[in-house]
Amino acid sequence: MKIIAVIPARYEASRFPGKLMQSLGDQSVILTTYQNVVDTGLFDDVFVATDSQIIFDEIIAHKGKAVMTGEHETGSDRIAEAVENIECDIVINIQGDEPFLKLEPLKQLIQVFKEDTTKEISLASLKIKLLDQEEIENPNNVKVITDQKDFALYFSRSVIPFAREKSLPINYFKHIGVYAFRKSALLNFSKLEMTPLELAEKIECIRYLESGMKIKMIETDFVGVGIDVPEDLEKARQILKEMKS
Repeated sequence: MKIIAVIPARYEASRFPGKLMQSLGDQSVILTTYQNVVDTGLFDDVFVATDSQIIFDEIIAHKGKAVMTGEHETGSDRIAEAVENIECDIVINIQGDEPFLKLEPLKQLIQVFKEDTTKEISLASLKIKLLDQEEIENPNNVKVITDQKDFALYFSRSVIPFAREKSLPINYFKHIGVYAFRKSALLNFSKLEMTPLELAEKIECIRYLESGMKIKMIETDFVGVGIDVPEDLEKARQILKEMKS
């Protein structure tokens, strides 16, 4: 089973344009992410998938591997184009703006497919328990509910489940956007039209569910350092400084 990692990378991020080319230590954010993924030793190959010549050149100049793609609405669609002609079985999506990785969740995602001898699982992803009520109600946090075998039932920006019965304990989970795809499922996904629910919620996972694909959810306690705004970059620089001290 050949397992690769793909890092989708857009230059024109709406909240922080050019963030992936900002300096983090003595190199760019995207190069730091790429090298950290390679250094895990978990993957047979690692690629950056981008529609930016600047990002493409950055990776190639440092002897990395990059694939130019067209413009896409979702990261899954971009990765699907990137891997169409790459020989592999499993594709792990690593966020380009989260340079600091934790090995254990990645190992768990890979293990899902090693144990899936019947190949019923199309993709696997991560969830983390939400404890703060403000975080639970925040529409920027995509919530997920699962069945008793931890297969996703639905994703929403609304509060799910709705606690009508107040006396019962309810667990709320946030979806962490790290995916492991079976390549065949990823390519099938890219051929499907966006669904009304996906468009309404702006959550690409819903397209998988509505087409009947199974998504296995793994609970984690890992909170990544996502660089969405300039303030996040300063936090990442401080973390890097502490890691090297």
